Amino acid sequence: MHDLVFLFDVDNTLLDNDQVQSDLSEHLANHYGQGARDRYWTLFEELRSTLGYADYLGALQRYRLEALHNPKVLRIANWLADYPFADRVYPGAMEAVRHVAAWGPTVILSDGDAAFQPRKVERSGLWQAFSDNVLIYVHKEQVLDDVERHYPARHYVMIDDKLRILAALKRSWGDRVTTIFPRQGHYAFDPEEIRKHPPADFSIDAISELLNFRREQFPG
Repeated sequence: MHDLVFLFDVDNTLLDNDQVQSDLSEHLANHYGQGARDRYWTLFEELRSTLGYADYLGALQRYRLEALHNPKVLRIANWLADYPFADRVYPGAMEAVRHVAAWGPTVILSDGDAAFQPRKVERSGLWQAFSDNVLIYVHKEQVLDDVERHYPARHYVMIDDKLRILAALKRSWGDRVTTIFPRQGHYAFDPEEIRKHPPADFSIDAISELLNFRREQFPG
């Protein structure tokens, strides 16, 4: 039983996923045309609404079924797999993780598929930075009992760019969790999301601002 465990989201919390998507859009438009780009993102959003998480490779598979006679499509998966995710880790993110690791275990708690999301965490260097403490679920807010089983703690700190997730954890864990909201990425600036959910315990403009936190700001 730890006094404190720090839980980190990945996309737009530790890593600029908006830029990854922008780069993918540019790649698709330049090599396959704007029609292919638009169709891919349409399939991507349809699949996300069905599954509840982003499935880049699943959307690619659906697009391939519509473009079976275009062998160039097969190279999109290689581009995704080889993308330099380490270049998209936010400035100061690694230092922030090391800073709070002095007070308790640090754990990645992410949503995503079972192939591309682990690849992203591995190639970005985050898997190693978190010493193999990586949890990836379909809906992480629904499996908090599993999080507790793997990393039991008297108190948790959750860092996530989505107020929806932070609010869900607060409803489940109450005072046992401190929520930190880094205002990074498009979700963090969505006025509808901000209106629908209560504010986090702490809001910061960048993940690097965790370096300003002190141990006494957290219970335990």
